[in-house]
Amino acid sequence: MAAQRIQSVTIRRLRWEAHGRRQEAGFYPTAYDGGVTPQTGYVLEIRTDAGITGEYTWTTGINGHAADHIASIAGWLVGQDAMQRERIWNELRRVWRKYDQLGLGPLDCALWDIAGKTYDAPLWELLGGYRTRLPAYASTLFGDDAGVGPLGTPDKYADFAQHCVSLGYRAVKLHGWNDGDIRREIDLVRTVREAVGPDIALMLDPSGAYRTFADILTVGRALDEANFFWFEDPGMEGGTSAFAYDKLRGMLRTPFLQGEHIRGLQAHMDNVIAGGTDFMRADAGLDGGVTGVLKIAHAAEALGIDVELHATSPVHRHLMASLRNSNFYEMGLVAPSLNDITPPFFEDYADRLDEVDADGTVGVPSGPGLGTPLNRDWIAAHEVDVFVAD
Repeated sequence: MAAQRIQSVTIRRLRWEAHGRRQEAGFYPTAYDGGVTPQTGYVLEIRTDAGITGEYTWTTGINGHAADHIASIAGWLVGQDAMQRERIWNELRRVWRKYDQLGLGPLDCALWDIAGKTYDAPLWELLGGYRTRLPAYASTLFGDDAGVGPLGTPDKYADFAQHCVSLGYRAVKLHGWNDGDIRREIDLVRTVREAVGPDIALMLDPSGAYRTFADILTVGRALDEANFFWFEDPGMEGGTSAFAYDKLRGMLRTPFLQGEHIRGLQAHMDNVIAGGTDFMRADAGLDGGVTGVLKIAHAAEALGIDVELHATSPVHRHLMASLRNSNFYEMGLVAPSLNDITPPFFEDYADRLDEVDADGTVGVPSGPGLGTPLNRDWIAAHEVDVFVAD
């Protein structure tokens, strides 16, 4: 295959309003009927001299930080061979070694999109292909402190969990109130388990809200009693203290899932080898794109453990479709007032709470590359800024 030189790098910044949620005074969006939250997102386009454009979109989690990083090296990218993903990946890991390297994820995903379009094959096929239907779990929004929203009380969570099960989900993950009130968290755990019965996999993700080792241990004991499938990133240090979680793993039966706040292959491996987690977490946007996640997933496979992909994304569908050692696709964040998850970036792709089949699975895009052509009209209508290097 002849080289494909990068001709231009374009980053579009968009703004719009998401309905069915509101932004609380804190950091986390919570479910609320009729609520509206301002949103910011980005579209990356990398065009080659073969006339092929690799595309990637993102919103939460990495936002403007990644856009700034990519813009800072866009001049260097122009003229590089887009098919040399591994070389570009390693060069930028070195260049950004003092920084968080968030620009690497979107950039690498766009380069893989170019590869798929070049070979006229979907990404999952290029990566080897393991399955085309993905077991999914419903991952809730955060609780409403006022108690009046659709996720305002443990009983309302339980009602929503039952609804998800009625749609076909075999697994549900709870994000609680993120205020460190472990008594309410324990009530939530017990109430939802009682509502859905013993056969549904349940997970709890406090998103780093618990303040002490004792809080994590106390809630963990409740998870043991309720037979939860995993306990995700409960502590304020973000799951980075392998020493603490190694001790907790010896005191609790419920497996830990950590790594969302640990960046890259080496740090993930150091954490798991030191006993900091049972399941590994990976995110194409946060951990170096498709290339980065593949490295983490295959390293986990070598250790005989599983890797779970963080959040919705067509890239994550392709990746999970190519991995044996991954259990669930995260359909989130969802709530009774929020069925449509993905912003309308795409023509024919969207993550929706109600898209699971009777077996609780979702499909994988079948078009070349990421298989998600962009909705150019919507993007143009919401564009507020554009950066171009050529």
